[in-house]
Amino acid sequence: MTQHETTAFVVDDDAAVRASLELLLRSIGLRSETYSSASEFLEAYDAARPGCLVLDVRMPGMSGLELQEKLDELHSILPIIFLTAHGDVKMAVKAVKTGAVDFLEKPFRDQDLIDKIQHAIDDDASTRKKLADRQKILALIESLTPREREVMDMVVAGKANKVIAIDLGLSQRTVEIHRGRVMRKMQADSVSQLVQMTIRAQ
Repeated sequence: MTQHETTAFVVDDDAAVRASLELLLRSIGLRSETYSSASEFLEAYDAARPGCLVLDVRMPGMSGLELQEKLDELHSILPIIFLTAHGDVKMAVKAVKTGAVDFLEKPFRDQDLIDKIQHAIDDDASTRKKLADRQKILALIESLTPREREVMDMVVAGKANKVIAIDLGLSQRTVEIHRGRVMRKMQADSVSQLVQMTIRAQ
């Protein structure tokens, strides 16, 4: 799997804003890419690339809010920070209510934007780690046979081997063998770890 570099994607129709943000982000050692329109960003968008989106609310053509809607339709997890002119605060608040992580009113202090970007990037990394963790657990569950899956569900529900044996019409020894295979295939060291894994997979 290709490791993508964390990137701040800047979408603003004002060339001066794009240039100054690129300079600011480079000064703190953060990779950035700038786009002059929402549709230009959408063409280049790749869900696998981590980072955050710094997005102007009001732009000609597709607005920042419309781009947010499009990304929602694509189930994007990329955190969005909206940049807004004084009159657009109401729009930005609406954007935050529908999933944006934050907004910043122009003109803003460089440090305020850096802090918000850093926070958004941390959020994105945490979300991506949880999703990767969940995918791994789901793959382990997929490796179980239907019988092992039944035994695992009962173990997770807190049932003793004897009870599982009666419920499934098996010998206790057979249940123990299935249980051992479940623990090995799920790479779980304890029942509590197995319970935690099934919770994370939901």
